[in-house]
Amino acid sequence: MSLNKTPDLSVAANLLKGSPWENLPLDKLPWYSPEIEEITPQAQELFEKYSNVEPEKVKAHIKELRDKAYVVFPYPCLARWAFLELSVSLSRQYPEVLERVRNGDKYLDLGCCVGQDIRKLVFDGAPSENTFGSDLEKNFMDIGYDLFLDKQTLKTTFIAADIFDEDSDMKQIAGDIDIIHAASFLHLFDEEGQHKACENIVKLLKSKPGSLFIGRQIGNSESGVHVGLIDSSKKRYRHNAESFEQMWKSVGEKTGTKWKVEARLEDRDLHAVAEKMGLESATIPPGSKWLSFAVRRGE
Repeated sequence: MSLNKTPDLSVAANLLKGSPWENLPLDKLPWYSPEIEEITPQAQELFEKYSNVEPEKVKAHIKELRDKAYVVFPYPCLARWAFLELSVSLSRQYPEVLERVRNGDKYLDLGCCVGQDIRKLVFDGAPSENTFGSDLEKNFMDIGYDLFLDKQTLKTTFIAADIFDEDSDMKQIAGDIDIIHAASFLHLFDEEGQHKACENIVKLLKSKPGSLFIGRQIGNSESGVHVGLIDSSKKRYRHNAESFEQMWKSVGEKTGTKWKVEARLEDRDLHAVAEKMGLESATIPPGSKWLSFAVRRGE
């Protein structure tokens, strides 16, 4: 597949219109990395033992399917191979999540992309019939079957839906989910959008103590409005731990619920990473770090 050609899936070109990058081929976008420089041991193991890809063919297999996903929409997590970090397993709550799903709790990966975190859970022993994945782009989820070679065995329910559309197919699982994971998702929206998304997350979770929302997103030591990476005309809100907790206090008041919030900025300097990629400072400014969180429903 040549990324210099107009993608067969026109959604990528449409979504880039109006951005500073609209005239660039997808493989010339500044955040695009053509080759896997290093694959984590847990990702290598997942493809070898879950997908049964021969060890020496793992990188080539991933690259082929990554490129197909990238032309659906050129998210940096695909461009920079960050989806291979299997971020759900990096959460401090992962042992709890795995145990609960093993014991019958229902897990939803929100903004699941190619479903990499779901496959990690299933590989580690979670019954796939207890898992759900949702993304705006159905193509991502379809590509996931080819990436992980499990179309005939995986029993995950995938739903193509917009978190802001309350009439979408997501309504079929509203109030029936025990655990929701969302990585690199909330930071796609402005402050109002994140608040509304969290209100809808509350509606998806079961109305009982212990319902859990975990994940990570780009945050900043100084919370506030930042320009978007892909489209600088769109504003994004970057939380720190305090503002994220305050948002959930507001969400609780709006929905009549109570939540215990654990949030922290990780050590990794994402601004330094962006500088190495040649990105403008405004898109990933100084102070940018991963914000990891766990939001647990109280009494």
